[in-house]
Amino acid sequence: MYPASFKQLQAIVQVARHQSVSRAADAMHVTQPAVSLHLKLLEEAAGVPLTRRQGRNIQLTAAGELLVSYAERILGLWEEAGDEIAGLRGVSSGTLRIGAVMTAEHLLPPMLVRFTTGRPHVRIKLQVGSRPEVIGMLSRDEIDLAIMGTPPREFPTSANRFARHPMAFFVAPGHPLLKKKGLTLADIAGDNLLARERGSGTRAAIERVYEEEGVALSIGSELSSNEAIKQMTAAGLGVAFLSVHACTLEVRNRLLSVLPVPGIRVQGEWHVMHKEARAIPTVAAAFHEFVVEHGQRVILDELEGLAWG
Repeated sequence: MYPASFKQLQAIVQVARHQSVSRAADAMHVTQPAVSLHLKLLEEAAGVPLTRRQGRNIQLTAAGELLVSYAERILGLWEEAGDEIAGLRGVSSGTLRIGAVMTAEHLLPPMLVRFTTGRPHVRIKLQVGSRPEVIGMLSRDEIDLAIMGTPPREFPTSANRFARHPMAFFVAPGHPLLKKKGLTLADIAGDNLLARERGSGTRAAIERVYEEEGVALSIGSELSSNEAIKQMTAAGLGVAFLSVHACTLEVRNRLLSVLPVPGIRVQGEWHVMHKEARAIPTVAAAFHEFVVEHGQRVILDELEGLAWG
């Protein structure tokens, strides 16, 4: 296969993402015929079809999917090389590619704001997903850093715990359990307990709490979204168990109330990590260092003045 140009690689990547030549052209700021020509030349180089028409969309063939995986890595390495060269010139720039589990999406913005202050040339590419999705992105080198509660076991990582964060039960203001004296975990489980899906860090935490207290855990509703849990709880449909910093806005706006359980105080942990076998870009290394040094302080600042337990 003879060498392809970066434009050709960009074309196949954008077509894969958008499943459309026209939308790929818009993303690349070129004409549709230009994208079609890039694809044609790339197919001639590969010697096999890379795409096929599926209704109004364009789907990749098996060869196309294989080529896209390599194209993304090649383009990513080229961008990384530019960032590293800029670093040698003393320019604080580059693209920070970071992934985070859903619970951390409320935590990262204030950290990113503080990190990029004084670094105007740093670009952020933040991807939020479930734990398996973030682990997959890290394994495929789609991100340089990951933020999650527990490092993955699927492959070696270099992980550092940078903060503890409180977790608590939440209900809608006026919920009957707020007036109950001597509230217990059994009382909560007897209501409609809204929890995250199995495999999430939040679900593991609540399972651990009930197991340690020797109380049977009964999940009323299982959801894969913190936002869905918060909305259902605010509507009075049950009791939520979530990270406190994921609910700060709702508590401050009196959409949710913390439900204190005497003797129960749960602390989750946050880790920042990268693949052990892969050197990370300078900008990612700088953010890693920033998070380890300042992450706990940022969390405490965000929770200041919030009565959570």
